[in-house]
Amino acid sequence: MSDLTHYRNIGIFAHVDAGKTTTTERILKLTGKIHKTGEVHDGEATTDFMEQEQERGITIQSAATSCTWADHRLNIIDTPGHVDFTIEVYRSLKVLDGGVGVFCGSGGVEPQSETNWRYANESEVARIIFVNKLDRIGADFYRVVDQIKDVLGARPLIMTLPIGREDEFTGIVDLLTEKAWIWDDSGNPENYELVDVPEDMKDDVAKFREELIETALEADDDAMEKYLEGEEPDLDTLKACVRKGTIDLTWFPTLCGSAFKNKGVQPVLNAVVDYLPNPTEVKPQPEMDLEGNETGDVAHVSTSHPLRALAFKIMDDRFGALTFIRIYSGVMNKGDTVVNTATGKTERIGRIVEMHADSREELDQAAAGDIVAVLGMKNVQTGHTLADQKQPATLEPMVFPDPVISIAVSPKDKGASEKLGIALGKMIAEDPSFRVETDEESGETILKGMGELHLDIKIDILKRTHSVEVEVGKPQVAYRETITQPIEDTYTHKKQTGGSGQFGKIDYTISPAERGAGFEFESVVTGGNVPREYWPAVEKGFKMSMDAGVLAGYPCQDIKVTLKDGAFHAVDSSAMAFEIAARAAYRQSVPKAAPQLIEPVMKVDVYTPDDHVGDVIGDLNRRRGMIKSQEPGATGVRIRAEVPLAEMFGYIGDLRTMTSGRGQFSMEFEYYAPCPKNVAEVVIKEAEERDKAAS
Repeated sequence: MSDLTHYRNIGIFAHVDAGKTTTTERILKLTGKIHKTGEVHDGEATTDFMEQEQERGITIQSAATSCTWADHRLNIIDTPGHVDFTIEVYRSLKVLDGGVGVFCGSGGVEPQSETNWRYANESEVARIIFVNKLDRIGADFYRVVDQIKDVLGARPLIMTLPIGREDEFTGIVDLLTEKAWIWDDSGNPENYELVDVPEDMKDDVAKFREELIETALEADDDAMEKYLEGEEPDLDTLKACVRKGTIDLTWFPTLCGSAFKNKGVQPVLNAVVDYLPNPTEVKPQPEMDLEGNETGDVAHVSTSHPLRALAFKIMDDRFGALTFIRIYSGVMNKGDTVVNTATGKTERIGRIVEMHADSREELDQAAAGDIVAVLGMKNVQTGHTLADQKQPATLEPMVFPDPVISIAVSPKDKGASEKLGIALGKMIAEDPSFRVETDEESGETILKGMGELHLDIKIDILKRTHSVEVEVGKPQVAYRETITQPIEDTYTHKKQTGGSGQFGKIDYTISPAERGAGFEFESVVTGGNVPREYWPAVEKGFKMSMDAGVLAGYPCQDIKVTLKDGAFHAVDSSAMAFEIAARAAYRQSVPKAAPQLIEPVMKVDVYTPDDHVGDVIGDLNRRRGMIKSQEPGATGVRIRAEVPLAEMFGYIGDLRTMTSGRGQFSMEFEYYAPCPKNVAEVVIKEAEERDKAAS
């Protein structure tokens, strides 16, 4: 068993194009894991090994790798930045102990940085910040630091200052040691020298160093007292204070550099070792019993405790299904039999491998603190817990967002339909934000995802990886239905066919619930007119009916049903009778409650050069968008808006045309809002035509 204090499980996350994968690549080169750095723009980055990633120059799935720095083992996960693949960031953060947030020196805090930062806050992951690309035009370290404070509400703790700006960026000053790291232009990260602070920076260094010391000493009252009496703390005390505040999420050590030019990466690695927590310093995972109730116990990071491991990613490759696992406690040996607490079935641990992007090293054993992959697991899905057979327990599962966009696909030839089914089965196991349904009426296969790019990549994977050619229908919006007025009504279900019949009478109110509430049920029946044992049947009847609305057959949401009174028959009443009554009551009353079609509205973040702002805003207005804010930056304007998803199909092409290819945008689901009458009429008419064609 290795010394866990020398382990760091970290993730690298950021907005698209801030330089995460390049930073990972430099780290692997510096730690001796690879001997030649591959560039993202050449499609040769180690962790971007999917064909789709290499062609598009983006990261699509998180990749795990491990390396060694200063006698510490680093398990690193490089995550995607594109909003359509946020799920990869979320599930990686769930199993990591620390993170490196990479921000672009010119772009600053961009939309996806905010989403990732929010996920990291929810997962309580300690982070250091790396302000990258300081060699770019418009790069400004101090402006990015201000944005981190204002936009993210975070407290950056400046550890290094840049020497030179934009193309004159040559190195950094380490505020703790008061030494300057200067790199030459060879691009070799080892070609640097440690020199004294440049004369013109001495005042800035003194000012920021004083701020750093005063902030860091908040973590140690005794050292603070001595400092106020004139005694400066030594380097070890300062590092210990910075570490404590970082692990407590009080502040985030902030460094700077240019990963592409190989400047400033070593100090980031040193900061990972010095300030990010090891597995024993992180709040242990709470354990639950098999019913999902917290037991009050936790998964202690120790080899002497029972096995607790979380499957956080499934990947299909040429050797079969790979299940990525974070082991929280206990030991997992090759050949062990463990229980999957989600299914209750046992799984045999075949081969355990340590991953390096898409290559691997065989292991006989993995222990608490490790991130490894296991080959050949049969029924394990993302979020499942693997536990000791004799002492099973479940770790907190993962929650995944619902898809907002869908397309219909059908195989191009009859023989491909079986292959399509097998391929989709594998793809669902890999990506929990990707769903597949079969439309019962038309028999079409419906793919659902987080955005156009997400589904575009899935179609590409079907074609190349699984050799399945499909016809693709146009994207469909996930509309919903709701009601706008309360209605009080009654319904009696009575059926007599000789022998015992069926009887159930309910008096109820159906009313609109708050936005996002889904379905609420309440019973205020007194006096036993509807016996308590039948209330769940009434709730089930209404809830099941909400899968199909009365306007266009879309699922219904944000409805509250209150059961007020009713009647039952001593012989003829049953749970089934009351469930049937509730289903019929739904069909009877919802049309009277002013039903309404609602559509997904997206939070859209557009970045555009100054001279195209008018065109972009005009175009968003035409798409029924509401402009929320405009923020001028160093090299352009960031426009925030809320736009219905139905109007956003194909937007990236239009935006590039308007901005001569320089515009960027990202969007994520915000809320459901009422459809305008003219849009609703078209959607309802299309639904009627589909029903007619199906019948």
